[in-house]
Amino acid sequence: MTGPAALPERLRLRVVAMVSAVLPSVTPVPPALRKVAGFAPARRARLGAAAIWSALEDGAFREHAAVQVAALPAAPDDPIDVAARAWLAREEGWEAVVADVADSLDRDEVRDEQVQAEHARLTAQVAALQAELTSVRAEHREELARAKADHTVLRRRLGEARGVLRAAEEARDAAYAARDEAIAAAEGATRAAEADVRRLRAQLDEAESGLAASRRDARSDRDAATVRARLLLDAVVDAATGLRRELALPAVTGSPGDAVESALAGVAGPPASSAPATPALLEQTLGMPRARLVIDGYNVTKERWPTASLEAQRSRLVAALGALVARTGAETTVVFDAAESTVRTAMPAPRGVRVVFSPPGVIADDVIRQLVAAEPRGRVVVVVTGDRAVARDVTREGARTMPVSALLALIGS
Repeated sequence: MTGPAALPERLRLRVVAMVSAVLPSVTPVPPALRKVAGFAPARRARLGAAAIWSALEDGAFREHAAVQVAALPAAPDDPIDVAARAWLAREEGWEAVVADVADSLDRDEVRDEQVQAEHARLTAQVAALQAELTSVRAEHREELARAKADHTVLRRRLGEARGVLRAAEEARDAAYAARDEAIAAAEGATRAAEADVRRLRAQLDEAESGLAASRRDARSDRDAATVRARLLLDAVVDAATGLRRELALPAVTGSPGDAVESALAGVAGPPASSAPATPALLEQTLGMPRARLVIDGYNVTKERWPTASLEAQRSRLVAALGALVARTGAETTVVFDAAESTVRTAMPAPRGVRVVFSPPGVIADDVIRQLVAAEPRGRVVVVVTGDRAVARDVTREGARTMPVSALLALIGS
């Protein structure tokens, strides 16, 4: 086992690869390897393998090479690497190490021969399969020839079917042409009938125009008198409204005789400016020209929807006011108390209804007082509230107060 030729092929190649990796570092380099030492590491092992293996027969060169190989990183788990280093270093017990690895490699070569035999068997089997494939291909070609013959027959039948189809299409086109002629004739008759209808309608329109002209002539004299009377009446109404606003006359209910009758009965008569107390009187008041309605929002909603959330109360009240405002035309403002809140929610409101939140630190009652005080004396201003203090203050400013129940009866929500 001491000679280079006694090593198995794989172990010998590993020794050459290790020496080629350190060849430039070996001193001195044998003359036969100086050219090989200048190659790249991969080329040294491939092109200079024979020269390196021959040079290892020199014990001195082998020992120098073993020193350099010992500096390379070792792979203790690789038995071939261990055997190659032992063969180069020739330390005590190296022959047993090399012999064990050589025996293992011999057994591997036996297995390789078995693998090659199996490969040969499989190759023969592949050849048999290829022969069978050739036979199958021949059968396939025969089937393909038969299929082509069938295809030729089918193509001929297809040509015959196309001829029949063309004849059917020609018959169809002829039927379509006859249909188009019939449609054209029907359209001509329809146009003639439409022309007659238009002529008759024109005659009818002329007759109706003559009748309408006769009716207008008969009504013109009567309408002229009606228009004059209406203009005079509008002038009187507008003059009375302007005079009342100019004189700032307060609204009154009852009659002068009520006070006399009350005195005779021994009771105090009602004040002349007491507020309406029924839904009907409230609607009549709101129907007066340029009427103004101010509503204490939460005062109304908490009486009708006490268990609902504040947002739901607001939405229900504002939505319910739409029909009332549409009937009366009153300019309406709903005031909600937000003195202790920093949030002002934008709310959709019907036409003619405005929603106002009191500013931070200001209660809704004070906002209602400000709105009433801003109105001119003489304008019809109605305040709906259940707060007696608010009612007293706005009455002093010339407004009419209305209980919550009357408004709830009107909106019906």
